[in-house]
Amino acid sequence: MTMLARAWGITRSLAIYHGQPAKHRRARELYGQFLSPGDLGFDIGAHVGGRVRTWRRLGARVVAVEPQPDCLRVLRLAFGRDAGVAIEPTAVGARPGQARLELSSATPTVSTMSSTWIDSVTADPSFAGVRWDRSVEVPVVTLDDLVARHGVPAFCKVDVEGFEVDVLAGLSRPVRALSFEYLPPAHDAALAALDLVERLGAGAGGYRYNYSPVETMRFAADEWLDAAGLVRLLETYRPAGRSGDVYARLASA
Repeated sequence: MTMLARAWGITRSLAIYHGQPAKHRRARELYGQFLSPGDLGFDIGAHVGGRVRTWRRLGARVVAVEPQPDCLRVLRLAFGRDAGVAIEPTAVGARPGQARLELSSATPTVSTMSSTWIDSVTADPSFAGVRWDRSVEVPVVTLDDLVARHGVPAFCKVDVEGFEVDVLAGLSRPVRALSFEYLPPAHDAALAALDLVERLGAGAGGYRYNYSPVETMRFAADEWLDAAGLVRLLETYRPAGRSGDVYARLASA
């Protein structure tokens, strides 16, 4: 049954992240605001490579970071021969080492290293059918480690199911632009991630923010906001439980 669930989970992810041409067009428009040909992008939580595919079509070089064994097989099959993609089979955290990754075979998009996040989201009805049915020990590096190895990214996407704060805690310098996931049941964790981003940008002129609900690949606000404005915007989405991604770019960029 576990093998069937794993096969179903990966097939579902491939359909969601590679099987929607209209979404890919919108994704190129969105990420084209942050990545130009030759730029470097970090995809932290690359999953089955939906963002990797989009960024490569923009001409960007990509560091695809993914610890899930099944997702790694897909990434290596799809991009293993692409010199513009470096696949890092690891998790990212506040410090290097090892950690336990809780896997959801049927819904691999919600595999996580945060037990607190699991506790937060299981109370939400939208997670009623989700099960974390196995776990693996994975290596952990920091964003600073990845910067030392590959260079400073123009854009860094962080989508690690509640582990965003730990990931950002391992970065000691601002990057030009980044994104991190927002999930209403884990609202406080998103605010903690926002606080880290604010501190990162303080010495570089500060960040401005926007929000893209779910997988719309469209920004919710017509203008980029300060941190307080972003929090007010997130509060409008929170009651409906609409998840999405927070985007941040340096005001000087």
